[in-house]
Amino acid sequence: MTKSKTGVLQQCRMRMAGAADAGVLSSLAFRSKASWGYDIDFMKRCREELTCSVAQIEAPQFKVHVCDIEDSAVAFYSLELLDDERAELDALFVRPEFIGHGIGKMMVAHMMSEASALGIKVVSIQGDPNAEDFYRAIGAVPNGYRESVSIPGRYLPVFTLSISQDS
Repeated sequence: MTKSKTGVLQQCRMRMAGAADAGVLSSLAFRSKASWGYDIDFMKRCREELTCSVAQIEAPQFKVHVCDIEDSAVAFYSLELLDDERAELDALFVRPEFIGHGIGKMMVAHMMSEASALGIKVVSIQGDPNAEDFYRAIGAVPNGYRESVSIPGRYLPVFTLSISQDS
């Protein structure tokens, strides 16, 4: 990618995901996760967890948003509403060639604005260990560990992100 961060971000168009996006978003999540250097066995074990299904996209408790550049999905996030004040960032993935261009931070800012509009006060995040610095940089506070649903015995960092009601 030769464009500046600003140039890439200016091209981003945010939209709600639709059922037709399920396959593309699942592939994007898989490629993004694999970019951390995980081996094929690890990735196979994570496939179900990395799948963004039509049912999830259409479920009222999930808010799935996509960032497109030139009509191609380059990032997405999925916010799961747990109750009137709490949510969990179920997924946040950026295509590998766009990592480091500010899209992840832009997606988090969008998610926080959406959460605030819904009255959400706290978002929990179970992150990949490789993304721990990213979550700290966006203001998420470490809050322990949770066992991976894909790989028993592997514990992933959990963060809490407070949402301002004027985001």
